[in-house]
Amino acid sequence: MPSQLFTQINETQTLETTLQIPYTLTPGRAAGSFLAAMADRRILGSRCTACNRIVVPAQDVCVACGNETPDFVEVLETGSVSTWTCTPAGCVAMVRLDGTDVDLLHRYLGAEEELVPGARVVARWAQKLTGSINDVMGFVAADEGSAGVTAGVTPAAEVPDPVTVVSYALDLPYRHAYGPYYARMFDELGTNRRLMGSRCSKCQHVLVPARAICEVCFAPTDRFVDVADTGSLQAFSVIHMEFVGQTRTPPYVYAEIVLDGSATRLIHNVAGFDIARAAELLHVGMKVRAVWREEIDAQGTLDDIEY
Repeated sequence: MPSQLFTQINETQTLETTLQIPYTLTPGRAAGSFLAAMADRRILGSRCTACNRIVVPAQDVCVACGNETPDFVEVLETGSVSTWTCTPAGCVAMVRLDGTDVDLLHRYLGAEEELVPGARVVARWAQKLTGSINDVMGFVAADEGSAGVTAGVTPAAEVPDPVTVVSYALDLPYRHAYGPYYARMFDELGTNRRLMGSRCSKCQHVLVPARAICEVCFAPTDRFVDVADTGSLQAFSVIHMEFVGQTRTPPYVYAEIVLDGSATRLIHNVAGFDIARAAELLHVGMKVRAVWREEIDAQGTLDDIEY
């Protein structure tokens, strides 16, 4: 779960958070060999033995004809710009390396004014090479004499052992505005230890969390109502597996709970008993009640209910 911080912006309650996604990539034999060759300051491509198509990075399968037996080749570090786009953060370009048949997407490190269709560029290497696509920091304008030489694409004399795993992490910071319904619900949780729903103007169902429209009859809701912190167990799962982002240590129980007076299911944890006996002690329809955190620890989230 991401860290949470409430702010007030123009009297609108918002959640500022960062979604963190750490994971690993398995590049495969061809792309893994391409990455390993980068650490030797070599650009490794593949030539399809059926249609003779040359691509960078190297690929295990030709996307044009489906052939699965490519030959590895070494490719020049010079090429021509096919197209590009620039933002305040910099420029990225599609670069056709000399002798290849597809474009390589990478950063352009020079001035935007230098970019024209067909502009000659050359790779700029990092000082420290690690076996990553970022070993080429980007491309810069090439010297006048660096004309494309197709003969520069040569069979790879040596193919390094492929990189098998690439660690990767993606952070997505964002700001989410709760709006009048969720904001009211979270504010009541944090300040009054109180659960709020909204009542449908047509079918009279009470919806938790509160929302503007009833998803059953599509009529608008017309009022906020108090909802009890007791309810019935609708369904549950005992979580044994560990995964990235967990806030609880397995095993624990994740459940759907229908709060008394509501018509919807609230997802939360069920605890306070021997988890090893969950299958024996829990059953659909049994009554449960909320165990609240200490008021001093309230944050205005559903985690104000400990379980």
